[in-house]
Amino acid sequence: MSNTITENERANQRNAVLSGFLGWTLDSFDFFVLIFVVSAIARDFGRSIPAIALTITASLAMRPVGALVFGVLADRYGRRGLLMANIVFYSLMEILSGMAPTYASFFIFRMLYGIGMGGTWGVGSSLALESVQSKWRGLVSGLLQEGYATGNILAAICYYMVFPHWGWRPMFFIGGIPALLTLLICSKVKESEAWQSSRTDWSTYRRAISKNWQLFCYLVVLMAMMNFMSHGTQDMYPTFLQRQRHFSVNATSLVTIISMIGAICGGVTFGLFSDKWGRRRAMITAALLGTMTIPLWVFAPNLRLIIVGAFAMQFMVQGAWGVIPAHITELSPGQLRAFFPGFAYQLGVLIASSVGYIEAVMGEHFRYAFSMGILAATVLVVGAVVIYFGPEAKGVSFVGGQHLTTDEFDRSRVSGARPELLPAKNGSTAT
Repeated sequence: MSNTITENERANQRNAVLSGFLGWTLDSFDFFVLIFVVSAIARDFGRSIPAIALTITASLAMRPVGALVFGVLADRYGRRGLLMANIVFYSLMEILSGMAPTYASFFIFRMLYGIGMGGTWGVGSSLALESVQSKWRGLVSGLLQEGYATGNILAAICYYMVFPHWGWRPMFFIGGIPALLTLLICSKVKESEAWQSSRTDWSTYRRAISKNWQLFCYLVVLMAMMNFMSHGTQDMYPTFLQRQRHFSVNATSLVTIISMIGAICGGVTFGLFSDKWGRRRAMITAALLGTMTIPLWVFAPNLRLIIVGAFAMQFMVQGAWGVIPAHITELSPGQLRAFFPGFAYQLGVLIASSVGYIEAVMGEHFRYAFSMGILAATVLVVGAVVIYFGPEAKGVSFVGGQHLTTDEFDRSRVSGARPELLPAKNGSTAT
């Protein structure tokens, strides 16, 4: 595709990015609503905080099921319709969670919600990234991923405005309203040329999966470390602020909102830098700088420094995350571009899904600051090492099925080379 695009093409790119962003934002909002009200739900159901934290683990553990189902169907039948179905499903499960009369029913609805959450990322990111020019992938990647942080901010605002007056249940109902807007925008998006060119039959699809198993295993390890970084620095942080630092509802919301502003800034900044520096270099820089923020993040003596530490930590963690959609989508085979990165991502989530529960248990026996600080330092360093020893395919063309093959992955892994495969000429390839 040439550098010149029509107004209709530009509008389609905008709607595709907006659909992916809003889908992930609302999904994140629905997830983080629970993070803010763990203590309140524990009181209402007469359960311990670790028991409610286990429902978070249940949601995370079910995400691979959604990535598998929605990803495979999106590769076969198109991104747009499956993204819309996914949004409807997780919105319904969120509303039912707010209506749950018992802990058991609440647990079941959170498991089902996890299926919907798992399907959103792979389908939405493939739809958006296949629709934009390759020279903008890093920037768009950062925007897409920070829908996650935007959802967290909206959940914090909701917690601030709704919870003190009406309790936790109405907070689970609110996400259904903006979901309607997302469905309207998504309905206007055209399927990408990249999907049209890579669509294949089931037998070829299965062969593509088996042929690229080594690359898939690497992506699972990478995404496990990325999810340890993300959930290890976010999920129990409001509980840490409330129980160890004795922050009020308002103070907890303020710290969370500012930290997520840092996340958005970091994701967009490092996503943009990755277009210039390379994907791995940007991610490693963010992860290692994140280790330097730990003292302010959990050991700062007052609110102002806690705010600085929370902002800095999420700037770095989500800075590394902002590169991920572009990085692993570029590494994935064209026929599998909704399933491959999405399923690897969610298996990584499954591996890391215990981190909130581990932090909650450790926090009950030690101090939250100690347990969260040790875990954060460990996963940030190990994550940087995993990124360093992986391949890279910045700028690869999405049209024509070009991608990193198993042989090329194996050679780069052994030799230490980092191939940038099949770059689009002058950054002009649209998909």
